[in-house]
Amino acid sequence: MSTDRYTSPLSERYASQQMQYIFSQDMKFSTWRKLWIALAETEMELGLCENGKPVITQEQIDEMKAHVNDINYDVAKEREKLVRHDVMSHVYAFGQQCPKAAGIIHLGATSCYVGDNTDIIVMSEALKLVHKKLVNVIAKLAEFAEQYKALPTLAFTHFQPAQPTTVGKRATLWAQEFLMDLEDLEYVQSTLKLLGSKGTTGTQASFLELFDGDQETIDKIDPMIAKKMGFSQCYAVSGQTYSRKVDTRVVNVLAGIAASAHKMSNDIRLLQHLKEVEEPFEKNQIGSSAMAYKRNPMRSERIASLSRYVMIDALNPAITSATQWFERTLDDSANKRLSIPEGFLAVDGILDLCLNVVDGLVVYEKVITKRLMSELPFMATENIMMDAVKNGGNRQELHEKIRTLSMQAGRTVKEEGRENNLLELIAADPEFNLTMDELLAAMEPSRFVGRAPLQVEKFITEVVEPVLDANREVLGAKAEINV
Repeated sequence: MSTDRYTSPLSERYASQQMQYIFSQDMKFSTWRKLWIALAETEMELGLCENGKPVITQEQIDEMKAHVNDINYDVAKEREKLVRHDVMSHVYAFGQQCPKAAGIIHLGATSCYVGDNTDIIVMSEALKLVHKKLVNVIAKLAEFAEQYKALPTLAFTHFQPAQPTTVGKRATLWAQEFLMDLEDLEYVQSTLKLLGSKGTTGTQASFLELFDGDQETIDKIDPMIAKKMGFSQCYAVSGQTYSRKVDTRVVNVLAGIAASAHKMSNDIRLLQHLKEVEEPFEKNQIGSSAMAYKRNPMRSERIASLSRYVMIDALNPAITSATQWFERTLDDSANKRLSIPEGFLAVDGILDLCLNVVDGLVVYEKVITKRLMSELPFMATENIMMDAVKNGGNRQELHEKIRTLSMQAGRTVKEEGRENNLLELIAADPEFNLTMDELLAAMEPSRFVGRAPLQVEKFITEVVEPVLDANREVLGAKAEINV
């Protein structure tokens, strides 16, 4: 670890080793070499000849394959100082290791052949890891929702007490947003295509020259390269680069996940303030340097913090896409090197935190019930009024009575700081003709949560389970939190 220069918190603190590898130099430059091999193999298989003699031989291909992973970074680095071109520096370095193949490496291609195709491959691999972690977060939320599907809790609209729901039903709202993100991710990933090898302005002019104008043969180049690299097809047309709108679509998926995570983390932070729910807190964890008793929701706060970064980061590829001139400009390059990897590294950290928090959420049922019961008399007034009418009361007169008594009880709570005494006031009023025992019997919380428990069951069975069944092979992931 270097201590005398800047290092990214995303790699030092937040992102997993798997995601860091996907955006590593080893992944990038070994993929460049695989692409050069795919191009050379394709040209050889299509019979590229000069004066009746094959331009590329199997011996050259085998030599290149022998040096896919042992990248001579020192040679490439020194060469780049001289020529100021990263692709040509690595062509040179690869050629130093493959002297027989040196003359045919990168034949007919432009820099974006390795740069852009690698970017697509890397983003595709990164989306696979995001997909895996997202599925596991959804699975854990479903477990939590099932466990607490029938636990009544005070619901809030405008963060003001509202008709009760259940703890499990609230968790389904979080899960549903992540499921929307999963749908978006799967769609965008299914549409990713390689650039292929289309030359400096996307016209494949160099291949027209190499293959003596043989259009039928040239049409086979991109599909063959795509197949060798594990893709079904290449984009039909391009300039020098694939459309930067692709990056926009990918990072928008990441921003959507970040927004869902932010919303969930905010809810958990508010609930922790209310002492109803608490994120995991380790035995030796310190909540505050000054206030030893504190248990701050620091992981949920970190989710919110990283999520804001990703949502703003989505502007980068959008603006880059909008400002590309004609067949390409290079003002995308420096931005892409930052915005794409860091968006993925941040989302990777966010999902690990989400998985950790949801997996260890602590629910304080007695606190939840106490708060609900303090507000429930107000919400039960319609039921109480109906019971009183059954006992012979006048609906309109009772409505006015209960409104007046509710206001009185509200003043007792807000102005005097005492407990809600609405039930005592109603029991003492003969017009209601209801005893305290009868009123308390009407306060059973499960009577006020509507269809919430059933909604949770149907959501898990009909919506979540099919998704989990389709992704059984990736379930069971655990998150490691570094700090």
